[in-house]
Amino acid sequence: MGGAAALAMERGWSGGLRLGFRPSAGRTVLAHRERHGPLAVQRPFYPEGGVCHVYLLHPPGGVVGGDRLQIDAGLAEGSHALLTTPGATKFYRSAGEEAQQLQYLQLDDETSLEWLPQENIFFSGAQVRLHTRVDLQGSARLAWWEIHCLGRPVIGEAFDEGRLDSSLELHRDGRLLLVERLRVDAGSRRRVSQLNGWPVTATAVFSRVSDEHLRAVRERIGALAAGIAGATLVEDLLVLRWLGDSTEQATGFFTDTWRMLREPLLNRAASTPRIWNT
Repeated sequence: MGGAAALAMERGWSGGLRLGFRPSAGRTVLAHRERHGPLAVQRPFYPEGGVCHVYLLHPPGGVVGGDRLQIDAGLAEGSHALLTTPGATKFYRSAGEEAQQLQYLQLDDETSLEWLPQENIFFSGAQVRLHTRVDLQGSARLAWWEIHCLGRPVIGEAFDEGRLDSSLELHRDGRLLLVERLRVDAGSRRRVSQLNGWPVTATAVFSRVSDEHLRAVRERIGALAAGIAGATLVEDLLVLRWLGDSTEQATGFFTDTWRMLREPLLNRAASTPRIWNT
């Protein structure tokens, strides 16, 4: 292994991705794309006409201690974009350094962003900080979710070592509307109280939601066969939380909710990203 590659493995990778969307000729285009390090996007897809579907890629296949990744996405007025990932993001055991992933999303007036990545999997021993900041302007609309799996329950691996610090800030017109914070320290003496022992935790946020939409979501929660879920309305933000032992169940519940709300909130019938079916 060469000196540069060895140094990257020791200190981790620094990766950045900056995306800019704008309307053009009746559809949203990816007008600006700037990247460095191990982050990329595939060419945009248009399975439903004007909405720009983009898949975020991390070719190394996993995030290790010392990695510093940052994703910035900006939507100009009139844009509608859907961003997702082709598979789970894996955060591997760390030898001591923290891995960081920072996401900054800027939505101008009269835009819509659907940020729907597949799950994050935190291997035992991972040390990770995640932070997302969303800035909405005017009538911008958002559908956003984040799904975390602590350990690998499918093979019986618990998250019995490591730390996770995950946060979300959501602002509209410069005013802070929502702060979410999840801190998990596997070495804490209070670990038994964290997430009631469930390995999978997930949060979704939908904007411009009414009391009627909230009632419909709560009816779906009442019919859940597995997991524990709750829905809260904070001004016009629907905050949806889920706890359980399966990322598939969490993703299924969030996807069903997204399909139900997409037409009334975004004026479009649900169009499932093709990558989810592969």
